[in-house]
Amino acid sequence: MANTMDINEIMKILPHRYPILLVDRILDYTEDTITGIKNVTINEPFFQGHFPGHPIMPGVLIVEGMAQCAGCLMLRNVEKPEDHVMYFMSLNNIKFRKPVLPGDTLIYKMKAISSTGRAAKIKGEAYVEDKKVCEAEMTAMRIARGKDSSEG
Repeated sequence: MANTMDINEIMKILPHRYPILLVDRILDYTEDTITGIKNVTINEPFFQGHFPGHPIMPGVLIVEGMAQCAGCLMLRNVEKPEDHVMYFMSLNNIKFRKPVLPGDTLIYKMKAISSTGRAAKIKGEAYVEDKKVCEAEMTAMRIARGKDSSEG
């Protein structure tokens, strides 16, 4: 049976809430991979101001959704994940391949390339159906909530 998370389990791990929670469900995860989805609807608040009359999902929000999915990967086994956040330290090699439209389901596929306890390098791809719409490499660090990165 697949390892899954519903929205309630995701909200126990991630601090994000509407309108910036961009992962609806985790379909599967392993020790170093995770697959999540985001159902994109015309009711998303960003469609009102981003290219009015030509609704496409902002690329930065696709990358944010990928980052949130990666955060689920990195925080799911942490004791008291609600006491931690993932701070993204770098984003590299971001490529946008196709626009994401209302009615699409984004599929995030994330893989931890390396991990050293609190820090991780993650490669991610986002798909609509079988078409890659975005890819990125991310470096993130787990921080205790309420501390900045200089405090550790």
